[in-house]
Amino acid sequence: MKTIGFDNERYLEEQRHYILERVKESDGKLYLECGGKLLFDYHASRVLPGFDPNVKMRVFQSLADEIDVIICIHSGDIERRKMRSDFGITYDADVFKMIDDFAKWGLAVNKVVITRYDGEAKSLQFKQVLEQRGITVYTHSYTRGYPTDIDTIVSDEGYGANSYIETTAPVVLVTGPGPGSGKLGTCLSQMYHDYKMGRKSRYSKFETFPIWNLGIDHPVNIAYESATADLGDKILIDHFHASEYGTLAVSYSRDLEAFPLLRRILLRIMGEEPYRSPTQMGVNRCGFGIIDDEVVRKAGQQEIIRRYYRSSCEYVQGIATKETADRSRAIMEEAKLDPNQRVVVPAAQEALRRGIERGKGVNRIVCAAALELPTGEIATGCNSPLLHASSALILNAVKILAGIDHEVDLIPPAIVQSVTAMKRDVLKGRGVSLNLDETLICLAMSRAINEDARKASEELPRLMGCEVHMTHIPSSGDSSGLRKLLLNVTSDPRFPTSNLYNPA
Repeated sequence: MKTIGFDNERYLEEQRHYILERVKESDGKLYLECGGKLLFDYHASRVLPGFDPNVKMRVFQSLADEIDVIICIHSGDIERRKMRSDFGITYDADVFKMIDDFAKWGLAVNKVVITRYDGEAKSLQFKQVLEQRGITVYTHSYTRGYPTDIDTIVSDEGYGANSYIETTAPVVLVTGPGPGSGKLGTCLSQMYHDYKMGRKSRYSKFETFPIWNLGIDHPVNIAYESATADLGDKILIDHFHASEYGTLAVSYSRDLEAFPLLRRILLRIMGEEPYRSPTQMGVNRCGFGIIDDEVVRKAGQQEIIRRYYRSSCEYVQGIATKETADRSRAIMEEAKLDPNQRVVVPAAQEALRRGIERGKGVNRIVCAAALELPTGEIATGCNSPLLHASSALILNAVKILAGIDHEVDLIPPAIVQSVTAMKRDVLKGRGVSLNLDETLICLAMSRAINEDARKASEELPRLMGCEVHMTHIPSSGDSSGLRKLLLNVTSDPRFPTSNLYNPA
């Protein structure tokens, strides 16, 4: 049984109340820049055990009648087909997903803005697709004068050159698929137009991490620093806040560096300085939902180790730079953590050693994986001519949970042989053993004819949030299955073969 460190209901009430207070202070429209993920925030759920990945959307669902939504996406991210790694989809596809997901929570999205647009072909195509589905799409170009020439930025040639996005609700959520989407620029552009038309409006930032009222060396905040290693973010004391109010709060380097400019822009637009520090500018109340600091500390430490493995794997895959990988390692070492403090790491290495001794694997290639069950037991698996290591792992894990003997075949051999024959003889596949996606489909088929398969498959939801480590980088089919099961997966930064193309 996992220990809880976060109270969703306490956070929900605190966050809702604080946003409403900020709306009252605004005496007009509030543009709320939403950093991070509003839905499916699995980073938060990992470092704050008990955190509902969708609790932030529950906050806004409770305010649905007072909210409009604008989604921003940077044209360069569309052109580069930038990926959201947790879902394995591009940023432009994520915009489609966000619109659908928001609708399920009662928040209609009919306004999208493409930022830093300069007529790019893929961005134009993206715009046309949305418009054909009834979504109004705005395009904002790069802001003239930014970031040094305040006179040009806050003028008709700067923010004024962007088209105004009409909204009716008192709160406007401005969100996007990832960092650098142009959310802040969109908020400030809107405010420029508002004040020019004699309308009052205000800006605030809604961002979960770093948690401002936790220490600079708190593992939850260090885990955020590791998660943003590619951006070079550092957690720092908010010296603006300390100087103005005499209390310590933490922020991150990008916000602290940008604050003097942002303060000058807001002063020029509004005629007053609404905020004295980045901390005061935010509305984050996440820290007030923590009910067991020791639990979240341990969870933060585990996330730091996971992030080290992730950046190391992304480096060998060509996704991340060596600097990012080195930075993640340095953050882990500065926190006095070791990869072996992640229980499934030594378990996977031991499974690999045993697999080699017993002659497991295919063509002398042995891969192993380990999973920590909710009961605290460890399940392991190795690859074979029939199954990938992750496939064997999941089948062994649900056998343990269902109390089924290890030697029982959950999937009849005839089904496995039929699928492998199809892959080899008809589809001419290079690898014929079953990846995890294929194995889960076969397990579902077996339910109809095998009582053990039915019992085992009913245990799959219990694996959600379990820790997994693999001795080799998983294939796309394995990664897809592991992601669907919502497992926290790490792997050693090495490929199972020297092949450059591993489609399975």
